[in-house]
Amino acid sequence: MEALRRRHTASALELAAEFGLSANAVRQHLVVLERDAFVAERPVKRGRTKPTFEYSLTKAGEALFPQHYDRMLGAVLRQVRSSFGDDAVRSIFEGIGQRQGSLLRRKTEHASDREKVEAVVEGLRESGVDVDLIEVNGALELREHNCPYANTVAEHPEVCSAIHSMMDEILPGVEVAQVESLATGGATCRFDIRKTTVSHEGSAP
Repeated sequence: MEALRRRHTASALELAAEFGLSANAVRQHLVVLERDAFVAERPVKRGRTKPTFEYSLTKAGEALFPQHYDRMLGAVLRQVRSSFGDDAVRSIFEGIGQRQGSLLRRKTEHASDREKVEAVVEGLRESGVDVDLIEVNGALELREHNCPYANTVAEHPEVCSAIHSMMDEILPGVEVAQVESLATGGATCRFDIRKTTVSHEGSAP
């Protein structure tokens, strides 16, 4: 589980190589963890081969690790809300998203819209989010499978303002719609990026 937390997602073969075990031995452990709802399995397409099954921690699995930063953040936000109101909390996270988006925008100044979205995905992964970028009906769809601040979001939904502001900043003029949210009981945080082309070379019309 520590390896999955560090890697965010991994196949049985990758875990087997790390621990010097057979893939079958690792799968036996994963079956038990999946049965106990600590690990989830999902197929991932890698090239032209059959889908590879990758594993990641569930919310229950993440909860087994210390989450002190989450409680501290919650306490800080409660104080901000009490002292300055709801708008102050929202403004904090909108500002965080705008700054992150502005940095990415400068780094991807001459990139296509798809490459800009890929930069967002890379940044999310570096912050501990298990996220995919897939093509659906000629458009792009970004799916977050976990949230490092899930406990905080339950009390302070304004936290989600950060990614919305970041998307607006890095993709001006591109329609980004959130159609599912972990905070409201969804299986993922899912964003439809409808005007972004699939090609790496092209930009949105």
